[in-house]
This record gives sequence, structure tokens and C-alpha cells, in this order.
Amino acid sequence: MFRKYIYALILTVVFVTSAFSQNYGVNLDTVKSSKYDMGKMWTFDYPPVDYLNETYGFKPTQEWLDNVRMAAIRFATYCSSSFVSGDGLVMTNHHCGRESVSQVEKDGENLHNTGFLAMKLEDERPVPNLFVDQLVRITDVTAEVHSAIESGKTNEEKVANRTAKISEIEKRIAAETGLRCQVVTLYNGGLYSAYVYKRYTDVRLVFAPEDQAGFFGGDPDNFTYPRYNLDVTFFRVYDESGKPLKTEHYYKWSPGGAKVGEPIFVVGNPGRTERLNTYAQLEYRRDFSYPDVVANLDMLVAAYTDIIAKNPEKGKELNNTLFSLANSQKVYKGMVKGLNDPVIMAKKKHFEKTLREAVEKNPTLKSKYGKAWDEIAGANKEMGRIYPEIYSYSSNPRFSSVYFGAADRIVGALLKNEKVDEAKLEGIYKNFDADLDNALLKFRLNQIYKKLGKDNSSVRILLGSSTPDASFETLKSQSTLGTKEGALALATKSLDELKQSNDPFIKFAIETLPKLKELQKKAEEIRNIEAVNKELLGNAVYGVYGTTIPPDATFTLRISDGVMKGYDYNGTTAPPKTTFYGTYDRYYSFDKQYPWNLPERWVNAPPEFDKGTAFNFISTNDIIGGNSGSPVINKDAEIVGLAFDGNMESLVDNFIYNTDVPHTVSVASEGLMEAIKNLYKVKRLAEELRSGQLYTGQ
Repeated sequence: MFRKYIYALILTVVFVTSAFSQNYGVNLDTVKSSKYDMGKMWTFDYPPVDYLNETYGFKPTQEWLDNVRMAAIRFATYCSSSFVSGDGLVMTNHHCGRESVSQVEKDGENLHNTGFLAMKLEDERPVPNLFVDQLVRITDVTAEVHSAIESGKTNEEKVANRTAKISEIEKRIAAETGLRCQVVTLYNGGLYSAYVYKRYTDVRLVFAPEDQAGFFGGDPDNFTYPRYNLDVTFFRVYDESGKPLKTEHYYKWSPGGAKVGEPIFVVGNPGRTERLNTYAQLEYRRDFSYPDVVANLDMLVAAYTDIIAKNPEKGKELNNTLFSLANSQKVYKGMVKGLNDPVIMAKKKHFEKTLREAVEKNPTLKSKYGKAWDEIAGANKEMGRIYPEIYSYSSNPRFSSVYFGAADRIVGALLKNEKVDEAKLEGIYKNFDADLDNALLKFRLNQIYKKLGKDNSSVRILLGSSTPDASFETLKSQSTLGTKEGALALATKSLDELKQSNDPFIKFAIETLPKLKELQKKAEEIRNIEAVNKELLGNAVYGVYGTTIPPDATFTLRISDGVMKGYDYNGTTAPPKTTFYGTYDRYYSFDKQYPWNLPERWVNAPPEFDKGTAFNFISTNDIIGGNSGSPVINKDAEIVGLAFDGNMESLVDNFIYNTDVPHTVSVASEGLMEAIKNLYKVKRLAEELRSGQLYTGQ
């Protein structure tokens, strides 16, 4: 499920080194990149008007584009949403509003089990610290940023100048407008745009279904299709006077929903893609960083699952975390699978070869950008060389055992001639869970041993001649860092005194932190080389293709075109749409067991609830994490759906987009209306969606 965190799925990887892949039946030397490998996440800066006209016979006017842009809003820092009435009604996904539901819950309530229905306007509940952003203006600032970069003499100066200029522009425009400004990088630096936002901070919860309706099928059904999810939550924006916001730009509700083959558009904020990355950059992620992310997520998902199984009372507290981790696990595993797919990598190689040949043929482009690929390849090769040590010596503050975390905090402070007080250690021991910490500690020890080898001097300081599993209990018994009190006792000592300590984690930190500092300095130099040359390649891409291909996603507003259609999968055919009947089929087929159990309201649905109504559908629109909550509209700018997920085939979309198979899963507008009106019986909400205005009747 697309969410603010990142995702993935377990699969076995097979490397194919020959030109002919027996697994895929494809001669890799003949594989070529496709027109839409870079996807269809078009910007509103450069909307593909001619392309839409040629493809669908639909040529949007500037008025249409402005209305569509202003009706779409960014939901906090992690999702998309939209205005769906003239009175500030906002629609997004259930999983985007999940934390907000927790925030407004009162004593004695369990809104995740019962859902939340504001039957009257005064029942709508303010969500603390929630905000939405509306993109009200776009300005091209490319010349300013490029000029600042070019004034630098070294890679470090170029990067610093770029950062400073972007900050200057953002502050200047914010001061001029009284609004928020974000300078957005497009085509890896080929273009820069200043996006100006109006922020609304009084946002109130209106409607949320039960968790079992909004995430029906749980993790097993996540990233699959056919689906049966009521993944929707409604909020309302209020103005400064505390009244519902009057909004000129909003999407009207489609009376008939999407039709197979007609053009539909997803308007939202895709989080991040890396489709313009070089082959060398993708190899680095494939061989180094991403597999370790997967290993870390595997460990965390297993640990949290085990903790909740042993301590069911912790489920309410930890389920949101587990959901996010499992979501990220699927995505990253899917990305690793994609990067090990020889056909996908052959396509990426062909795109790079084609672009490079175009640059080489143009003397001006060649002189400016011709060496960029080799510079990036060299930088990634060097990063791969130092990666095992940097990885082994670094602690992630969020997911580190207290033993490593406290040792790094204490020794790190002393190396800077700083003192460690209780406040600096508080965060490390807050919410300490012994089972989770054991899992984190075992994982880190084994990863260090695996990355550096038993003969590495730092490994020997920590483990001696033993293995992580054999020495696990001994290491813990030799350290006082298992408690905050033990850590505070060590924190009172000087660095010289600590060097005499027998604590294995303190000894490891003293040995490795100075090394890590030097390695991080080297890594920064490498990153600057990559950043400068990535910028050059962005200019090359823009110089060769212009805006005929879209830039990578940056969690800023995009419009993606597509059509609803079915596809072949698993030896059968997936229908373009599902109905509520499918929900009940899974409910009974899995003997009403979690995660296919249904809320009481669904089990005893009223007779007027039409189970034959379209519920979810699949389309060829291009989305990724961050698009959660994006409206799906037709050419009349009417809501036909609400995007909430991708299927298994979508998990490689971070690097390449395949138009042959539909990827986007949405809740159908017909199903949304049917559930709200005839199942949940929230008449005022149904009428507001239908009319576009607050309903004041009974």
C-alpha cells in the first residue's frame, strides 16, 4: 500500500551473466528501452497537451489545468488528497488518515475498530498539527540556480552554491508572497521550479471507516489485485474564522464512474523515483544499499510480529509501526527483484547508450556532459569500496540496540570534548523493549561480522575469535549499557578512563568512530562528485529530450494519464473492476478469519446496500509512494476514483515503468458513494459529494 514510508516483497534473485537469458527467453543484446520507460508523471509546469490530444483526442485548456491543479492538495508530508466540495471537504486514503484517527480518539473509544462518522458539522474533530498544502503558483528559476552552480570552482563549491541559491530563492519568494516556497529539482537539475503553496492548518476529521474495511485483507492482499478496500478518509479544512473553507476549485463527483478505455487522470504527489539514474547508480543500489535495507526490514518485521504475538496488549501501540515496516519491506524487496531482472537492466542500459550517443553526436553537449557517466561510475565504484566499513561502523538512531546506541553517543561526545548528560541518553532508552533490543543487537552483530569478516581488527576488538551467536550473552554480560543507569555511570568518565574499560561496545566505538569520521568525509567527497555530474546529466537529458519525457518524482504535484482495463495474471484474467460481492467471497472463503474478517456493520449490511456496485478498479496510470490519496478524475474533472495502491507488477516502478500491465489500484467513485450512503448512512456526506456543497437538510 502506497504510504509515507517506503515498501517491498520477498523474492529469490537469479543473476544472469550471459547475453541470452534462459530464465526469460530473451536475447538481452536485442532488448531496447521503450518510449514510456520514464513513465507518465507529467508536471503542471510543462503539461503534455499535445501528447494528450494525440493519444486521447483530449486537449486540456489552461483553465482546466489550473482548476485541476488547485483542487489537488498535498496531505501533510506523506500523502496526496483533494478538495471534493466547495466547503473545504477533503478526500484522501484511510491509511493516510490512520494516525489522525488515533489522535482524535477519546477515552473509551476505539475508532480503529468502530470507524468515525461525524453525523453533524459540529461533530467534526480537529486533528492536532495536521496541515494540507495547495499549489497556487509555479515559477521557473532554472537560470538563477544554474548561474550559482557554474560560479563554483570545485565540486564542493558547486554543491554549496546550489544549496545557498535555493535557500535564498525560497526565502525571497516566501517574504514576497507570505506563502510557503519550495524550489523543486526537475530532470536531476536540468530545470528548477519554485512551487508556492498555501498552507491550511485547521483540518478536521469527518469520516473514517473501520480498519478492517479500510485495509481489508491486510498485508497478504497488500500490493495485489483484484482488491476490495474502502481505503478512504474524509477531512474538512476550516478557515481562520473557524468556518468551513470556501473553495473555488474542487472536483465534482462523477455520476457514472470510470469506463473501460476512457482517459482518466491521477493528480497527486508521487514521492520519489530513480528512473533517470545511470546504470552505475542502479548497480550500486542493487549490490550494496538496497539488500541491506531489505535485511534490516526483514529483521524488524519479524521482531515486531513476534512481540505482538507474545504480548497482544501491545498490538494497538505497535500495529501502525508494523504496518509501515511490512509495507516498506514489500517495496524494497520488489525493487531489489527489479534491479536483478536482466531484462529491466538491459532496458536501462539501452536508454543510457542511446542518450550517450545523442550527446556524443552534438559537440556542444559532448563538451559539457560527455564525461559525466564515467565520473558517476567512478564515484559509485569508490562508494562500494568503502561501503562495508561505513555500514558497519554507523548506528541508525531509530533502529539501533541500546548497547551500540549508548556507546556511540558517549564516545562520540567525548571525542568532541562534550559531556553526556541524562537528557542526551533519554531517547536511547525511551520505550525500551528487551525482546526488540535483543533482535536489534543480534542483527547488528551478525551484519558487522558478515561485512568485515572475522579477521578484521574492529571485529576482533568486539568479538575476539568468537562468532556473534556464540558470544551474544557474554557480550551483554560484559557491558553495563543495557540500562540507562549503567550508561550514565560510564558517561561520567573521561576518554582516557574509557579506554581502560572492558565494555566491548565502548571499545568498539573508540576503535571505529574516528575511522567512521574519515570515511564519512570521503563519502561526502564522493557524493559531491556524483551530485555535480548528476546535475550535468540532468541537463543532458533535458537537452536531448526536452519535456517529452517526464522528470523523476519529487513529492510534488503531477498528473498521470491512463485507462481502466483488465490484464492477464496467474494463469487467468483480472477484471477491470471488482464489486462488493468479492469482499464477501473472501470473507467466507477464509472462514471469517483475520485479516479477511469484516466489521459488524458489513456482516449485517442493510438490504438497500447494493453489493453489485463497482468497488475497486485497476488502470494504467503511473503512481508511486506519495500518490496515496490521489484523486482519479475524468476529462470533465470529475472524481471517478481514489488511488490507494499498486499491484505486484508495480514494485519496480521506482526505476522503470511498464505500460503493458495496469499498475494503479483505486477505490471506484460508485463504491465510495454506495458505502457512504447505503452502508454507513452518512446522508450529509453523500449529499455534499453529490452537490458539491454543505448539506443542511435532515
